[in-house]
Amino acid sequence: MTQTKHNRPALGIMMVMIGMLAISVNDMLIKLLSGGYPLHQVVFIRSLIGISFSLIIVQMEGGFRILRTDRPLLHLLRGLLIVIANLTFFAALASLPLADTTAMFFIAPLIITLLSIPMLGEPVGPLRIGAVIVGFIGVIIVTQPWAAGGTRNAAWFVYLMPLIGAVSYALFQLLTRMLGASAKASAMAVYIQATFIAVSVLFWLFAGDGRYVEGVEDESLQFLLRAWIWPDDGDIWLFAIVGLNVAIIGYTMSQAYRLADAATIAPYEYVGLPLAIFWGWMIWSELPQSSVMFGIILILGSGLFVFLRERQKKRNLVAAKQANRRY
Repeated sequence: MTQTKHNRPALGIMMVMIGMLAISVNDMLIKLLSGGYPLHQVVFIRSLIGISFSLIIVQMEGGFRILRTDRPLLHLLRGLLIVIANLTFFAALASLPLADTTAMFFIAPLIITLLSIPMLGEPVGPLRIGAVIVGFIGVIIVTQPWAAGGTRNAAWFVYLMPLIGAVSYALFQLLTRMLGASAKASAMAVYIQATFIAVSVLFWLFAGDGRYVEGVEDESLQFLLRAWIWPDDGDIWLFAIVGLNVAIIGYTMSQAYRLADAATIAPYEYVGLPLAIFWGWMIWSELPQSSVMFGIILILGSGLFVFLRERQKKRNLVAAKQANRRY
């Protein structure tokens, strides 16, 4: 069977691998910048640069006419969900190790599995429900809610941030499925970056002068509320790379899910976990404790099992339909 424009799994896998590499570099750079700049400033600059690159790709894919959509409110909601997912995740990065934060965010595929039951009416069997439970046990092991004092890296609410981000990302992906693949990847990237810019400007109007940061000791809250400052000469290049990265991420990830089925593409997103561990070790000499690593392995294993199970279910369904056609 000849592959169609929207059924090219090899190219889709290549796109998601490029996207995950860009995401890992993006997360590492934002953690580097979190000690001296406010999050909304980082987001504004990266999105301004990112939307510039995305608009160039829009011109290459058909011009500004492809930005027209008959579902503007749904695209706005989709953009707000990914903004919440990113802001909560990045805020947590200021306080928590990169690998731990990334692992907790990767609970999103399991949340997608649960939410697909009421939102999409998809059947989920006991094996996948069991995998979801194992994944949540992994989250508990990573966050260690029983720990206190010096055994914790941050306040309890900081550990909730990547989980809130994971729920928002899951809703974002479900909405993407509902919207379908009618919009070009570059247009979808522009919608998202425009939402980031609008939200960061509102943040600047509300807290851009640093009026709410006085007396705040938590690093994540400082990252959210710190006053805007002009970047140092050396940091300008970091902002530029972050901006280029966000254009790459927006295009490659949207393109990946347009080119191939989610059950084929999604497992490759888990390459982000070893990349996060690598950057944490390389830049900050951070390696997860053995107990935390065990939790990360549970999250990784349960997520991969869910995706592989979904792929098997779809293959069995296709085979049954083909068999029925013979009679």
